Amino acid sequence: MQHRFKRTAAVVALMLAATSALAGRIEEIKARGYVRIGVSLGGEPVGFRNASNEPVGYDVDVARQLAAKLGVPVRFSDVSSDARISMLMSKQLDLVVANVSITPQRARVVDFSIPYNLAGLRVIAQKSVHIKTLADLNGKRVVVGRGTTADTFLRQSAPQAIFIYTDNFAPDGVLLLQQKRADAGIEDSSLLDYLASKNEQLETLPTMYGNTPIGIAMAKGDPALLTFVNGFVSDYIKSGAYAANYKKWWGGKAVPPTLTP
Repeated sequence: MQHRFKRTAAVVALMLAATSALAGRIEEIKARGYVRIGVSLGGEPVGFRNASNEPVGYDVDVARQLAAKLGVPVRFSDVSSDARISMLMSKQLDLVVANVSITPQRARVVDFSIPYNLAGLRVIAQKSVHIKTLADLNGKRVVVGRGTTADTFLRQSAPQAIFIYTDNFAPDGVLLLQQKRADAGIEDSSLLDYLASKNEQLETLPTMYGNTPIGIAMAKGDPALLTFVNGFVSDYIKSGAYAANYKKWWGGKAVPPTLTP
């Protein structure tokens, strides 16, 4: 009887330990009293700073809604494209809502939620340079985010382009284009469509390359957190918050890409 009691107690202890491990990061966030979320504040309308130096933009709104769902305030970190994954892996951040494309390579080292946005790559160019195709980028000065999917795509599509790397396409890459120190740039279509609408000397090529899902990233090893975030994204889409947020930042006439909750 005593042996059976000890064995039962051991099983219960293991189950409790497993449950604690699964819920670990959420409980840690709530015990801390705030959630640490990385956002990219390098370009309108996805993420930038307003006149009061406050983080604003599409991703910032998503992050704030996610923090509200967790029931804690959010503390933002402005993350560059090549640092956002490493900051998750080193546990400096709990989550990253920074326009991160879901790729097989990244999915090997971090977990992703179901997509909360979709995007593709687009080329933006000086109107005076007359760039019409990807081949026209060869020999031209092209600004691109270091370590991004755009970087990989450009190396394959226009290997003879003159690469001008930036850690943050905006404001750094945008400034290079505005000063005509770059002939073209390649980045997320949503950012470049917005930029071209605000600058008469720039135009985007009509073709969008790929239809890339954008997900909320987190360190591997916490199924409970992943389930929670997936539930948040599903509700975000089904409730109409996704469509409302998209139109808020890309305009009332914008058509949000179709997402599956």
